[in-house]
Amino acid sequence: MALWDLAGKAYNIPVYQMLGGKFRDKIRCYADTTESDDPKIYGDRLKKRKEQGFTWLKMDLGIDLMKDVPGTITAPAGVSIGGGANIQHMFTGIELTPKGIETMTNFVATVREYVGYEVPLCADHFGHIGVNSCIRLGRALEKYNMAWLEDMIPWTYPDLLKEIKQSINIPLCTGEDIYLKENFIKLAEEHAVDILHPDLATSGGILETKKIGDAIQAYGVPMAMHFAGSPVSCMANVHCAAATENFLALENHSVDVPWWSDLVEGVEKPIVNHGFITVPDGPGLGVTLNDEVMKQHLLEPGYFEPTPEWDKERSHDRLWS
Repeated sequence: MALWDLAGKAYNIPVYQMLGGKFRDKIRCYADTTESDDPKIYGDRLKKRKEQGFTWLKMDLGIDLMKDVPGTITAPAGVSIGGGANIQHMFTGIELTPKGIETMTNFVATVREYVGYEVPLCADHFGHIGVNSCIRLGRALEKYNMAWLEDMIPWTYPDLLKEIKQSINIPLCTGEDIYLKENFIKLAEEHAVDILHPDLATSGGILETKKIGDAIQAYGVPMAMHFAGSPVSCMANVHCAAATENFLALENHSVDVPWWSDLVEGVEKPIVNHGFITVPDGPGLGVTLNDEVMKQHLLEPGYFEPTPEWDKERSHDRLWS
């Protein structure tokens, strides 16, 4: 991202132009929305997203909703519903009961009453349930016209993803954990999912993500974009999305953070305005850092100072969600 920004500033052209030009002037966003176990509260929060101007919505819909509802989940003794997070979905032994599926679909039904059917509504974070539970849940959700069901099982099992995809009439989505284009191309080639969802900050950067979008377009697969980060990374996503024809929507986790847009200068404020981001025409990414605001919101002291204490730390780098 930094090198593309420097190159654009050196040539005095925006990054999207170096990627071949733009297909759109504004980038459609959907926003992370604080969860609630009460579907009426959650539905009202998503309705307020519509009122803010968002034209694409996403909700979390996980088995954690039923942790205190008896008869909704079967699980082996000693396996907690939340404790399966580091065990791949098919190996937890956790399955939904008919009551569990009814509880989750009733939750979505209430949310749909609040937001209507005019805008796409996708769902994520189902929990580590098995393939058969994914299929039964997907079938039950069909009548609510979901835009996609995301990361139902790890992306590393394309045959199982394809089994789910072919068993339900709702688009299946994955991709935020995949690094480099080759595995995206494999999933598109095998039609294992309907939508692919790279995270530009971890998929390989601006050009690699543009290549991912172009490659999967050849198989009729659209690209949504996973994003949760700073306005600098956001603008990298915006330029890539602008230059990629089969782009759908870009995630944003910061629309409720009042100072987020102020971390940079050079673009319209707020950055996410009525559910869209205007593609900047300034050189490079089109932004510069606002040093004073950045310093006000540092999680740890020091601004661009050496951090040797992190040299031996490892990230939580598992390959699946």
